Amino acid sequence: MKNEQQTKMKNTLEQPLGDPVNDWAPKKFPIPREMKAEYCVVKPLNIVKEAPSLFEALKQGGEELWTYLLYGPFDDVASFIERLQEASAAKELLFTIIDLKTMTPQGMASFYDIAPSYGSIEIGSVVYSPAIQRSRIGTEAIYLMMKEIFEKLKYRRCQWRCNVLNQKSRAAAERLGFKYEGTFRQHYVVKGYNRDTAWYSIIDNEWPLIKRKLEAWLDPENFDAEGRQKTKLTMT
Repeated sequence: MKNEQQTKMKNTLEQPLGDPVNDWAPKKFPIPREMKAEYCVVKPLNIVKEAPSLFEALKQGGEELWTYLLYGPFDDVASFIERLQEASAAKELLFTIIDLKTMTPQGMASFYDIAPSYGSIEIGSVVYSPAIQRSRIGTEAIYLMMKEIFEKLKYRRCQWRCNVLNQKSRAAAERLGFKYEGTFRQHYVVKGYNRDTAWYSIIDNEWPLIKRKLEAWLDPENFDAEGRQKTKLTMT
């Protein structure tokens, strides 16, 4: 049906056009704010105050945390802070993920590749300490960021990209509802190696269903007394 509609829409030169976006206006550049739910707080990263404790938490994951990222690992907190400051200067909006049980930073993520004119934001720089890997906190943090993108900021696209060899990141994207769009071959040279980049996205009309599935999985009733899930999160 959609393809048929697109072929009927033509310009004065009889060239086919895409779906009209009625009343479109560029969105505002995000103002970072705190996002809180049941298990975590996602808050703007205060580099000076929070980077040292975040560095210590991430250090527990070893060098493997950084294998497929564009940066890292870091020998010391000073080099970690330098990288965060560079990212911030480039308008990457950095967030730290706080475990509400321990009130300690256990991960970070960012709003990246922000395009207000097109209504598109990427969730990037996702790094979790071992304490929140494969946990409710890790899922809830991305849920909060997606909710911010679609419901508060009213953007129309949320993207996720990663090294095509990063199977954990690709599985996480698909579990969270992102759809694979394709691969950019020879996209970067990273740490002396070729990187092909896999692209994923969620668009605004997909968000309501994805939101319901995420909220159902995150519901405390979905976990037993030992924290084991009763029903797995699946988007199929």
